[in-house]
Amino acid sequence: MTAPHVSLPDDPTQLPNLPGLPPTDLALSPVTGWTRAHWEAIADRLLDGLLPYATPGFAQYRLPGPASHSGPWSDGLEGFARSFLLAAFRIAGSNGRVAPALVERYATGLAAGTDPHGDERWPPITDRAQPMVEAASIAIALHESRRWLWDHLDDRVRGQVADWLGGFVGAEVNDSNWRLFQVITEEFLASVGAPHSRAEIDAGLARLDDWYRGGGWYTDGDGRKFDYYNAWALHLYPVLWARIAGARADAATVDRHRTRLAEFLAVHQHFFGSDGAPVHQGRSLTYRFATTAPLWAGALADATPLPPGRTRRLASGALRHFAEHGVPDERGLLTLGWYRPFRPVTQRYSGPASPYWASKAFLGLLLPETHPVWTAAEEPGPVDTADTTLALPAPGWLLHSTAADGIVRLVNHGSDRLPPPPATADDSPHYARFAYSSAAAPETPTGPDNHLALLAPDGTPSPRGRIHPLFADGGPAASWHRARGHRIETVSVVRGPWEVRVHHLDVPPGTPVREGGWAVADDSAPPVARTGPGRATARRADGLTSAIVGLYGWGGAEATVVRAEGANAVGRHSATPCLELGGGAPLLVTLVVLSADPDVSLTGASASVAADTSVEIRFPDGARERVPRVSPRSESPPGPAPEGRS
Repeated sequence: MTAPHVSLPDDPTQLPNLPGLPPTDLALSPVTGWTRAHWEAIADRLLDGLLPYATPGFAQYRLPGPASHSGPWSDGLEGFARSFLLAAFRIAGSNGRVAPALVERYATGLAAGTDPHGDERWPPITDRAQPMVEAASIAIALHESRRWLWDHLDDRVRGQVADWLGGFVGAEVNDSNWRLFQVITEEFLASVGAPHSRAEIDAGLARLDDWYRGGGWYTDGDGRKFDYYNAWALHLYPVLWARIAGARADAATVDRHRTRLAEFLAVHQHFFGSDGAPVHQGRSLTYRFATTAPLWAGALADATPLPPGRTRRLASGALRHFAEHGVPDERGLLTLGWYRPFRPVTQRYSGPASPYWASKAFLGLLLPETHPVWTAAEEPGPVDTADTTLALPAPGWLLHSTAADGIVRLVNHGSDRLPPPPATADDSPHYARFAYSSAAAPETPTGPDNHLALLAPDGTPSPRGRIHPLFADGGPAASWHRARGHRIETVSVVRGPWEVRVHHLDVPPGTPVREGGWAVADDSAPPVARTGPGRATARRADGLTSAIVGLYGWGGAEATVVRAEGANAVGRHSATPCLELGGGAPLLVTLVVLSADPDVSLTGASASVAADTSVEIRFPDGARERVPRVSPRSESPPGPAPEGRS
């Protein structure tokens, strides 16, 4: 392999669609070249881009695009609330040294939106309704900009705002991260002497404790719902609540949240590739660089194990990554997508202004210009300097990254976002795959990538369904699922860029089986495909390569590359290498690879089965590992369980 490296800017003076950015500073920021001035410039660009879509009284921003399931009235409120969050960070972060018009238009919008008889009034806060989400953003923004906005509103408007936010008191809230919206909103009401329920605040914070699974990980409500909501909601809102509550906050509760956040950030720093791209997993990915919010929250709450220069490198790297891929667009807007508009990364609750939850990424502006996160020299992120393998028992994940190409890969044996049993729901491509990455996205709404499927006579693949985690405590990770009533147990072993999957299939003889590797995608041209006996590859023009190789049980398999158009968030043209077997074997062993390192070997791997049914794996670099068979009914790894399991 090539030597590890730190990813330096290709051309730090050029960024598409963003004229007028400050010059890069490679002395202060040797990795990204970006400084606080870049964050301020992009914040201003985003706020200015919204102006053409404001209603006359600035209470709503009606952005172009299909409405969410809540409708245009709610979507217009969303445009105000989420951009107000950004405006508040910009106003407070500059100590009020912004154009007066910025403060004035949000003050005007507050008055118009909370006027119960006005033409631009906001929809009321009612049980389980979308305005609950937006109320929390408004409450945070009001608190953080209090000196420049709330304190200057007249009593009538302050009363209107408190009355509107007060719709939360006694209302029924979705039992998920929404509980924290109630905590935030009612704590703000408490801070201004308005009616609120301390019991509801305390209950929401207590419910958060119910979802804690250890290692810094919360599930978003009951079940196994692990994703970026752990980052931009479940860890973020407790920090913001403590800022609003001040002396009212229970010290032990605040300390507990800070300790968990620090533990999470020690892991979260590994979720960003050297190019700044976050791992592409989970829902609401259109929030993009909101993935950086907990990095800033850790610095804000003095609850981070990361050096300040690394915090900025990771956050600026993500912001710059999306800017280099046309985000925001030429109008200055955040669209519903990842890079370009791409609806499959959205949900039914996603409206045209939903992406502005990305405003959370600008939380760092609340830290003064003299804070070390802005003045310390950038330090490399974990992926920049060394290969890493990290086991995450709570979500059932393995992370493995490689410095030679700066790619992070997540192996998923635990998060499926399904309701607790016996409830069922359809697979989501952003949860059901075996693996996710900073350099690739799943085919959506369906695709063969990173999935082992039983094929019906008409070729319809089985879903993965509910994931039953077995272990992810270091070394291999494993889970099982049922495909059309048949148990499939999978153990993943990783080394560098390679993952070997050992599948035990309890299926009738002759059942057709298909497994896919990574989907690679590009806007400019279709990836180049190659197939051979028991192997297939798809290669992008820049060298990013996906490969799948049958190591055991795949004798006679057909190797193919499945192509698609418009099915991938990364690029319009996508391709997935696959193996397909007419009659599935009880044991299949597969090597899958995603790499941009030209020196990575795709040959030399092998697998054999020992007398005790363990599988002996040889990786392409010659390293060997034995994978014991997990008991068909076991819920833990063979032998004594390691300490520290959650």
